[in-house]
This record gives sequence, C-alpha cells and structure tokens, in this order.
Amino acid sequence: MTDAPAGTETLSISGFGRAAAASYLVTRRSDRLVRALAECGVGVLHAHFGVEGVYIAPTAKALGVPLVTTLHGFDVTIGKRQLLASRKPSWMNYVTWRASLFETGAVFVCVSQYIRRRALEWGYPAERTVVLPIGVDTGLIAPLPPPEAPRILHVARLVEVKGTADLLRAFALVRRGVPAAELVIVGDGPLRAPLGALAAELGVAGAVRFLGAQPHAEVLAQVAAARVLCLPSVPAANGAREGLGMVLLEAAASGRPVVGTDHGGIPEAVVDGETGYLVPERDPAALAERLLALLADPDLAARLGAAGRAMVERRYDLHTRTAELESLYAGLAAAERRG
Repeated sequence: MTDAPAGTETLSISGFGRAAAASYLVTRRSDRLVRALAECGVGVLHAHFGVEGVYIAPTAKALGVPLVTTLHGFDVTIGKRQLLASRKPSWMNYVTWRASLFETGAVFVCVSQYIRRRALEWGYPAERTVVLPIGVDTGLIAPLPPPEAPRILHVARLVEVKGTADLLRAFALVRRGVPAAELVIVGDGPLRAPLGALAAELGVAGAVRFLGAQPHAEVLAQVAAARVLCLPSVPAANGAREGLGMVLLEAAASGRPVVGTDHGGIPEAVVDGETGYLVPERDPAALAERLLALLADPDLAARLGAAGRAMVERRYDLHTRTAELESLYAGLAAAERRG
C-alpha cells in the first residue's frame, strides 16, 4: 500500500504471499496477521463493510480487542440468496459466517438511518448498531458561486444502481429546453460502453463527456464547474441500494444543489426543496423537470446550494464526525482494559 497518511502504518495480508492470502480468503484465519497486529499493539480493529468484518472477526477474537464494523450499503441491501448465488468466496463466507460477526462485533456503525434499518433486517444486533455517517472536510471544500455554464455533473461508478441510464434519458429532455446544456460523467465501470451507445441513440453523445475515473481533487474541480450534481440511483437487480452517497455531501459542501432519487439513504443527504430535489426512481421526465429548473434559474441554484452547505456544516462536518468515532474507540478500549 502507498500514500498512507503521515503517522500511519500499513499492513496487507497479500504481503504474506499468495498462498497465505488464498488461505485467508477461504478460512478467514492467519496466525501471521494476528502476530503482526499484536506486535503493533493494536487496541481496536475497525472493518469497513460487513464482509471485511466477517473476515477480521477471528483475528479480533484471538487478539482480545474490540471490533468495530462500518456498514456502507451492499453488505445489508443485497439479499443473502443473491450473495450466495454470486459464487464469490468472500460474499459466500459473509452469509455463512455472519453469526460469528454478530457475536464478536463490539459496535456496528451505519452510514445512514436507512442502512441501520436494513442492518436490523439482516439480523445485526440493535443494541450494538449505531448511526455515524462519514463526514466531509468543510475546511478543505470551499463553497463557490454557481457557474454560468448549464452543466450537469454525475459522479458514479458506472453500474446499474447509480441510475446513469435514466440520467441520459432525462438529459435528452433537458436539451430540448436548454440546447446549450452539457452532461459530464466522472467514473468508470462495466456499463461504460452501453451507456455511450445509449447517449448516441438518444442523440446527445456530442453533449455528454465521459471522463472516466478521476483523482479526488479533479472530482472536486468538476463539482465546482457544474451548476448541479445529479445522482438518480435505483435498486439494482441483486437488491443493492445507495447507502448515503458521499459525492452528494461533497457537492453540497461546494455550494451545489443536488437532484437525486427518493432512494436508499439519499433523502438523508438531500432535503427536498431546500438543498436540492428528490424525484421518484426511474422517472426521467421528473428528473428532467428538476434539472431544467436549476439550469434556468442560477439564483435558485445558488440558494439551494447555500442551504446545502449549511446542512453539511451542521450535520456532516468531518472533524465533528471523526471526534465522535475517536470517542467510540476510546470508550471501547477503556471498557476492554477494565475487562
């Protein structure tokens, strides 16, 4: 691993060799990992996604340290049968061994209220399940006046759940009302070619730019250059849904209104009519109507964007959220020492 923040130490199971990594994938156990973490004096383990929680649970138990697991989205929205049908060893082990995570895990952190509801449906213990969204650095991201260009930005991995096809259909309608409108898509994925073909079929390929995956600094630059950010997420065929959508919070922190769907955790990041707009899933006409309103009225975009910035400062500031997480760590470590 590279580019770790100053003061951190990194360790990867793959560094133990291919055979060790393969064994860990199947068994979820590695004596070398336990020894290495013990030598580091680890006091708390934190796994991101339930799958990783299942894998690190035996290590946490062997070390006798608390395990925190953050649930982000697919780990509690995709059905158990669909996970097993994927034939992916890690997903299959997640379903098979989830009870060991429920037993071992000290706290399960959910990125939104929606994800907590889904986690409880999955069987996660309610008394150890809390909501703690990942915050946005409002000191790093400065709000800027909306640009004159009627540009829509979509930042997403190009997969079904992000609703990019619906956005392209809505954009074709937007172009009838605002011929100068353009759509910039940041991200890549398995649907890149079909989405490009759809843009051509709709007659908007010349006004759509696919930029592919970009560094975080470039994503923020693209947010600043857009009038509005759009994330029209939909349920995927396997049941996956949006947990919260960090790009929604980053757009709001930049002073940009957001148009999204009434889906998953999105309503917790977009206040309809106040910081942006929510529309029904799979409704390109409703999506186009709201996008047109923001492209036609810069003052409206600025007003909603300012409200979004205030909302992020109030509810999703990174330093406040990080302090809450650090307090959680400290409380767990202290309880472990008291034994």
